[in-house]
Amino acid sequence: MNDLGNKSTETICELCQIELNRLAEVELITDEEMDILEQPNRMVSANLEVKMDDGSVRTFPSFRIQYNNARGPTKGGIRFHPSVSQDETEELAFLMTLKCAVVNIPYGGAKGGVVVDPSQLSEQELERLSREYIRAYHDVIGPKKDIPAPDINTNGTIMGWMMDEYERIEGEKSPGVITGKPPKLGGSKGRTSATSLGGAIITDLFVDDQGWDNKNTDVAIQGFGNVGSWLAKFLHERGYNVVAVSDVAGAIYDPNGIDIEALFDQYEENGDLFEMDGVDEIGNDELLTMDVDLLIPAAIEDQITEDNMEDIQASAIVEMANGPTTPTADEHLRDRGIPVVPDILANAGGVTVSYFEWLQNISYEYWNKEKVQKKLENYMKDAYKNVKEKQNDEETSLREAAYLRAIDRVKAAEQARGR
Repeated sequence: MNDLGNKSTETICELCQIELNRLAEVELITDEEMDILEQPNRMVSANLEVKMDDGSVRTFPSFRIQYNNARGPTKGGIRFHPSVSQDETEELAFLMTLKCAVVNIPYGGAKGGVVVDPSQLSEQELERLSREYIRAYHDVIGPKKDIPAPDINTNGTIMGWMMDEYERIEGEKSPGVITGKPPKLGGSKGRTSATSLGGAIITDLFVDDQGWDNKNTDVAIQGFGNVGSWLAKFLHERGYNVVAVSDVAGAIYDPNGIDIEALFDQYEENGDLFEMDGVDEIGNDELLTMDVDLLIPAAIEDQITEDNMEDIQASAIVEMANGPTTPTADEHLRDRGIPVVPDILANAGGVTVSYFEWLQNISYEYWNKEKVQKKLENYMKDAYKNVKEKQNDEETSLREAAYLRAIDRVKAAEQARGR
């Protein structure tokens, strides 16, 4: 394991620097605040050696970056993906720092990743890789240090393996070391759909501020994985007209609104959007440029870019994926008067319920689903109210307001510590 220690000499990720520079240019943050957020506290890397089923040994590069811990132990997911890199992990850890501060939970931000295509591994190889990750990073994580969680291509099963490995090393039970676990291992009820429920709550508040009627609001959702499918379900139940959804294979469209209840059940069973009756098949690119009230990118990063920003016709955008809008495209949309509800606010429901899971784990007190969802609603409403107040005070965009609110809280914690 290579531990570069506190305040490495590496430069901040490109996206992070662009966003901070934008605020500094209009004198919304100071040089002191830039110094706090320009570099991560700690960057750790390790090459994970894993025995394959055929007896060979493969090496998988991996990372864990703890960006800022002024407000509490760091928090962030672990993703398994071939495109994982140090820069991407740093960017996501930076965003997690801001996300936790926006919803005012007592965490800093972190992120981890392994360069691997998990679809090419057997279940036994995947378990060995998961346990090896914990063995490599055991010394820098823990319920009072840094608490991992699932991310792309990781899930409750993998979190269970990781928790078990940590407990084997420690020699004692420690359910609070990882969140996103199955409920039978201490996972919180309501966690699976928490990101989407939080996004639906934020969408309701935003739509109400716009003076729109949700029953006359057309919505296109890019992505029908866990986040996109649950969000479509929640919005459909609230009366929104979900006219288009997509996955990696393409998109379906019905101007009168898709029967999301039927689609949700069908997709859960066979993973195929195109067996739905009465819909048109379109491309993902076409979905992004549809003339709808709300466009919701809920898949992966960098979907609204310089290549398609001029073709965006949606009246507003709610970011449920992490970083789906590039800085250049974001500035273009702002100039056109298209509001964007930023990811660090819109998709913060997941980390909020992860915080609830951690609270339940360290107190050995477990809550019912209704209590979890009510507490989530309160946190999301408070977060939106605080960001909106900041937007009005500074006469800026929702994204800049969310960044400023988060930076205020990180700065206050740093100052209280005398750092």
